[in-house]
Amino acid sequence: MLRDVNTIITDGGLGVDTAKGEGIHFKIGVSPVVSDAPIVITGSMNAKKIKEKLGLSPLADACMDSVENGSSMIYCLPVAASIPGTVGEVVKAGTGLGTCTVQGTPNNAYEIIVKFTGAGGFNQAVLRYSVDGGYSFSEEITLAVNGELDIPSTGLKFVFTEDAATPADSYKIGDTYTVKTEAPQMTNDDVLTAIDKLRTVNYSFEYVHVVGESTKALWAAISTELGRLFGIYKKPMFFVLEARNIQEGETLDEYAQYLVNERVGLQNTDIQIVTARSLYTRMDGTVKDINNAGIVCGLYSRAKIQQSIGEVKSFSIAENKMLELLPRGIEDYLSLLDETKYLTFRKYEGIEGFYVTNARMMCPDGSDYRYAEDVRVKNKIIRETRKQALQELQSDIDMEDVQGSLETIAKFILAPVDTMVRNKEISSARIIVPEGQDILVTEKLNVIIRFVPIGHVREIEIDLGMENPFRTQQ
Repeated sequence: MLRDVNTIITDGGLGVDTAKGEGIHFKIGVSPVVSDAPIVITGSMNAKKIKEKLGLSPLADACMDSVENGSSMIYCLPVAASIPGTVGEVVKAGTGLGTCTVQGTPNNAYEIIVKFTGAGGFNQAVLRYSVDGGYSFSEEITLAVNGELDIPSTGLKFVFTEDAATPADSYKIGDTYTVKTEAPQMTNDDVLTAIDKLRTVNYSFEYVHVVGESTKALWAAISTELGRLFGIYKKPMFFVLEARNIQEGETLDEYAQYLVNERVGLQNTDIQIVTARSLYTRMDGTVKDINNAGIVCGLYSRAKIQQSIGEVKSFSIAENKMLELLPRGIEDYLSLLDETKYLTFRKYEGIEGFYVTNARMMCPDGSDYRYAEDVRVKNKIIRETRKQALQELQSDIDMEDVQGSLETIAKFILAPVDTMVRNKEISSARIIVPEGQDILVTEKLNVIIRFVPIGHVREIEIDLGMENPFRTQQ
């Protein structure tokens, strides 16, 4: 095995009872766009530009959520989904005698509305269409002579049929044709294939967001991949994953119990699973039922690495953006889900806005790395000390003063950690060089780094009472 700098994480040091690339992340998600290289999305891009680069896709939707909540740089890995999207039934409203079918495979979940603004048949009737449920419409278009209407970037084509007896009565002003679609999905193999590409990327980044619902099977597979990416390829990172939504006919009790059961056996400090959903007004103006993971990723870009994204004074999501938490009634289960180590959102009585409850990680009980802010600090120390230590490989050691030579190297390795102390990312740090190291035989330097993190107030208790100023003076 080739010699290298290896880091062993010692956990449990706090005694808890049972970039740099900072803020930059990868997104893996379904998109019709084909690209061998990561597609870069920046914080200066608007919704139109993001859709141009990623198509009308789940990957584009997630990027919009992150950008408008703080992300300055996202590297996207578009995936051609193995599970195709589905098209629902076409619903017609109006008095026109024509009909319509929809062909193709959707690139995302859409509510497409075709609305006629001029009557007639082919090459005569005039229409507009919307892909976002009527929030916005295209310019007016004359229905083609063959009756076909391609909806750009959606993968879908509307095929209209005239009334054989009276073609001019086929489409009336106000007639609408509406169809809803389900988004295509990645398989676990699709995701793992994309993750494998992270081995060789040279970009600096902190974490990875896998766009779309996932389950325990993928979480366990990613847990294994994290060990490989860190142990072999020296890439410390964490993953933000999305739990599945409540299913039709499933009660909230059943849904909450499913989530509790799904978490059993998953213990990894570098995995975060977002159960939080909301009715959210996206940056393109559409109102959707979304998983809040995209928002979470934006908040990490705004936050300092040691800062909790649940900090109330800094990270409020306005109520004209996040309209309500979903599924309705989930507030009664937030305590359970938080204790089960999922990331949830909440409201506080008396103030406006929605907030992250806690940036929980799927850590073992008793872990020091319970929250994302702890993991971000840990990973930064790993990245920065490794870069320093690499410069000391193959260094000479004075055998007349072995301990002094080794401690000199250790101080150099600790330099970026000292900078983190000065920047208030951690409270303090020290490095220890165990004595008696036989460097001539082992040719290995062992050092121990211990740091004191920044503390966080997660609960406040106020003792309120009256006092009598005259009694106090006695």
